[in-house]
Amino acid sequence: MRGKPLLPMGVAIATAVLLGACMNAAQSTASNSAPTAAAPAAADLVGHDADAHGCRASAGYSWCEHTQRCERPWELAQRQHFTPGETQFARYCATGSAE
Repeated sequence: MRGKPLLPMGVAIATAVLLGACMNAAQSTASNSAPTAAAPAAADLVGHDADAHGCRASAGYSWCEHTQRCERPWELAQRQHFTPGETQFARYCATGSAE
């Protein structure tokens, strides 16, 4: 009677050991094989889109000649009290006035 409960536990332990060995072999093979896809080029990486002034369009920044810095158009519009928009931003950055 005492030997019977140990049999299922022994089978479970043996199964776990065999599965673990198979998984380690698969990981080892995968790490030693050549990659199937090329690593992304630096220009393809998210956030790697700085313009000549260092402004990152993916973060919403554009160069503003008037302030001489990268600006988010909607934030600049709020600070300078003009209606947010591409035309107003361009006008403000060119002349210092969105009017």
